[in-house]
Formats: sequence, structure tokens, C-alpha cells
Amino acid sequence: MTSPEQAGSVTTAAATESPERAAKRRSATRGAFFAEFVDMFDIYLPTVILTPALLYFQPPGKLDPGTAAIFTSLVFATTLVGRPIGAAVFGALADRVGRRRSTIISVTGFGVITLLIALIPGYATLGIASYWILILLRFLDGICLGGGYTGALPLAMEYSRKSGRGLLGGIILSAFPLAYVVITLLGLASFALFPLSGADSPYAVWGWRVPFVLGALLAFVLAIYYVRSVSESEIWEAAAAAKAEGTSQGGAGRPLLAVLRSSTFLQVFAMMTGFWLTQNLVTLFLPTTVLRNLVGLSNNQLTLALLVAYVCLVGSYIGAGVIGQRIGRRRFFMIGGAAIATVGVALMAVLVNGKGLPFGLIVLVVAVFSVVVTAPWGVVLPYITERFRTDVRASGFGLGFSVSVVIPSFYAFFLEGLGGLMPYAAAVLVLLAFGGVLGAVGAAAGPETKDVDFEDTVPTS
Repeated sequence: MTSPEQAGSVTTAAATESPERAAKRRSATRGAFFAEFVDMFDIYLPTVILTPALLYFQPPGKLDPGTAAIFTSLVFATTLVGRPIGAAVFGALADRVGRRRSTIISVTGFGVITLLIALIPGYATLGIASYWILILLRFLDGICLGGGYTGALPLAMEYSRKSGRGLLGGIILSAFPLAYVVITLLGLASFALFPLSGADSPYAVWGWRVPFVLGALLAFVLAIYYVRSVSESEIWEAAAAAKAEGTSQGGAGRPLLAVLRSSTFLQVFAMMTGFWLTQNLVTLFLPTTVLRNLVGLSNNQLTLALLVAYVCLVGSYIGAGVIGQRIGRRRFFMIGGAAIATVGVALMAVLVNGKGLPFGLIVLVVAVFSVVVTAPWGVVLPYITERFRTDVRASGFGLGFSVSVVIPSFYAFFLEGLGGLMPYAAAVLVLLAFGGVLGAVGAAAGPETKDVDFEDTVPTS
């Protein structure tokens, strides 16, 4: 473990970067990218792979639409509830026992749980209990998924050169759209190989299980990689040693309380709530309501449009990270929020009134809209980690990144409420503009962070 006397030399080591440290940085970067990919892969498994097979867990006969919607929503809602819990639990663990150890525990956990999901018998065997077992396992999976990136991503940031955090953050977060592309292609292959025509069809009985087994194997490979190849953060080790010697400036004995009581968390929470709201309108509302119901795309057209958009996002996340490093993360968020509230709103207006437009034009608008609205996500990783001290960084990142998703998850209720005051299409535009403005204002309330040294205390606004 790094001694307290070495704490001040970490910055110098990062600047000169010995071959040994460079190797540690590369290993941590690969691990964080893979962790983000596996996390998003597992998140999208129910959306893309399991949804067509949910009838396998349900009573025979056609359910009424309301009951069917409740059954389906529970699979996704329980995971969303579990993620913030996992971020809090594993964030505190990462601050106390280390980023590497916390990552290994959480990744192994969601690997085991994903494998158990793949083995669940259906309604014909267990009755309705099979569905509740699925719900319980998805909740536990969400807890472990919430912890999977809470240790891995701050660890990679703490090994990064200060000047390279923007690029690195963009590369790591680009694993999110890449995971969507891969899981969608895997879904298309599964649908083609295993026919789906009822609860007793090959896909419903066992075809959906293959991608879940693959997801579990990816998690186990990631855990083994961290055990064998990733070193603990030197910066965290120095902070832990300083705490043991009683020279720490923080209150890391209770990292969660320290974070929740800070004005820094409130500022990050406000900003991220805005950007989560706009993100949900891209990832959830756009495909399910706008493109399918309002524009009237077929399943194949919808899949193609989203694949093109998400391929574009892989590059745009990286580009956003680089730009944020150059002009400043705070400024990038403020410009990005304003762009969402203007350009993004204009593009959404085209889409909600897009029935009858040429398909090629729709694909182009969807791709540009997705890039504009999700641009801030290429910058959030370095920004949030830079906003918190080392002794509470994992907790701060986990809470700031995940707890802020809760309120935006109820976007459908907000739209319903606004729909009573104005046309539904206008309500969508108002909610999108509000999210962009909230993200920009939240960023403006905080400081610039790109020149923050991780050994320093938390920056103040």
C-alpha cells in the first residue's frame, strides 16, 4: 500500500508516468470500458431479449392490456430501483476497502444472478411464482449492476493523466451505445434462429436464455480480469493510508453521509437529473412512443433507425469528451443544455410530426437528435469524479450518477400531467426543454473541474 509520504508524489508520477504506471493505467481503462459495456449489456437484456418471451412466465391466455403492462414494467422498474441502492452500497464499499475489490464483488454478483435468471423455469412449472422469482432476481441484479461501475470507473479516472481524462471518460461511456448495438444485433440473430410463436415456442422456452448465459459469462470474464490484471488505485491507497495516520482532511468514515450532506452532491444531483430526463426521452420515449406510434415505423425500420443512431453515439461520446477537455466541462454542459433546449426541441418537433416523412430523413433526424441530446454523457464521468475528494469519490460518483435517475424515470407521469394542460406533442417539447435547462443551470451552479488534482479536496462553487 502507498504510504502517506508517497501521497504527494502521485501527481508527479502521473506526470512523468513510469512504464509500470502506464501499464496500470491501460489495465484500469480496459477494465472500466468492459465494466460499462457489461453493465449496459445486462441492462438491455430484458428490453431487447426478454420482452418477447415474457409470456413464458405469465398465465396462459391473453392478459388485458393493463395487467400485461404492469407485468412488463415490473421487470424494468425493479432494476431501476436496485441500481441506486447498489451505487450507494458499493460506492461506500469502494471508498472503504478499495475500488478494485468492490468491483470484483459486484461484477461477480451480477454474473451469478444473470446466470440464475437464465435457469428460471416458466409458469407451466412454478406457476406465477416463476414471474416473482424473475422480478426478485432483476432487483438483486440491479443492485449489483449499480455497483459494477461505481468502483471501476473512478479507479480508471484516478489512473488517468489530468489532460487525458476527457478522452478517457468519453471512451469509457461510449461502451453504453456500443452495448446497445451489440445486444440488438444479438437479439436479431436470436429471433432468426429460434422461432417465437407462443409460450411453448423454442424462443420462449429456451432461446432467450442463450444471451443471458452469455451476459453471465461476460461478467465472470470481467471479474477474472480485475483479479488478475487490474491494480488498486494508487491515489485511493494514499488517501486510505493518510486516513489511517489521522492526516486525512475528509470525513470518510461515513462516506455516504459526507456526500449526501454536501452542497456538491446537490449541485451534481440537479445537473444529472436534467440530463437523465433528456436521456430517457431518447432511450425510452423516442423508440416506444414517437417512432413506433406517432411516426409509425415498422419493427425493422425502428431497429435500423436506432442502430444507426447508436453507432453515431459511439463516436459522439468520445468527441464530446475531447471537446469538454478543451473548452471546460462546465462550459460544455451549459452549451449542451442550451442546445438540447433549442436544437433538440426543434428536432423532436420534427419527429413527433414526422408521419409520412421519407424513411431516410427520419433516420437522419433521429441520429442528429440523439447526438445533440446525449452529448453531455461523454463528459459526465470525469466531471463527477472531479467534484469529489478521493475519500468519498466512489460514493459521490455512484450517488451523483445513479440516484439522479429516479425522478426522471417517472417521465411518463410528467407527460401525462402536462398533457392535461396542452397538446401531448407540446408536452414532450416542454419536458425536453426543461431537462436541458435544468442540466445547464445545474452545471452553472458548480465550478470548472478539468484542472482539479485528485489529491486535492473537493472543489467549491
